[in-house]
Amino acid sequence: MKKTLFQGIIIIALFFSTWFVLTQINWVTIFNVKKVTDKNEEKLGKLFWEIFQRTEKENKNPFVVNAVDSIVTKICSENNIDRELIKIHLLDKDDINAFALPNGHLIVYTGLILNSENQEELSGVICHEIAHIQLNHVMKKLIKEVGLSVLISMTTGNGGSETIKQTAKTLSSTAFDRSLEKEADIKAVDYLVNAKINPEPFANFLYKLSKTENETSKYLIWISTHPESKERAKYIIEYSKDKKAKYEAILTNETWDKMKEKLKDLQ
Repeated sequence: MKKTLFQGIIIIALFFSTWFVLTQINWVTIFNVKKVTDKNEEKLGKLFWEIFQRTEKENKNPFVVNAVDSIVTKICSENNIDRELIKIHLLDKDDINAFALPNGHLIVYTGLILNSENQEELSGVICHEIAHIQLNHVMKKLIKEVGLSVLISMTTGNGGSETIKQTAKTLSSTAFDRSLEKEADIKAVDYLVNAKINPEPFANFLYKLSKTENETSKYLIWISTHPESKERAKYIIEYSKDKKAKYEAILTNETWDKMKEKLKDLQ
């Protein structure tokens, strides 16, 4: 009798403990996240990219596009990233900025290219943004800052145009959480090393930007969206110092210089 009673108590305790654990899980959020990311991320990416496509000038110069594409292709091929997933877009704008949109859209402003002293600096920023894409940081940021219900309404045609514009602006002009930034930085170093690109210039680029963090400049967008540049430069150097690789340039010096000249001519 006592044994049966004891077993009954154990069963009841297990039932309530399991019930308690399950009630702590936000199942609605989990299923909605899956719904957004699996079924509607493509539509979100298209909606946001169309905003920038309508409001800003896309650079379609074949030489410039092919040069940047060569960098992206090399990074993807050496890191087993499906190249078709990364949709690179160049916009003619003086802002020093690059940012990722849902579904692999990666926007690079020509101001970033012109203010990169070498192709390794540019490659570092591109790797950082690809890392955000590959680590699903873009959707995490949207879900946190905009909310699931708003994102779902956008993909079903119920989101207002102004809401879509403001959400797109969120991705281009607000920072990721510090933990996500560090995760993307570390992943970017791995991408660079695998592609035989020296990661030190990427750290130097961040350190260089850190010197201007207190300056007011409308063009330094990547500063406000990627704060703590000096600290980031330090841990990138620390993480990459033991990485051994024979580094080599993707573009020739002639191609790099010619690309920047063509961009200067368009200013």
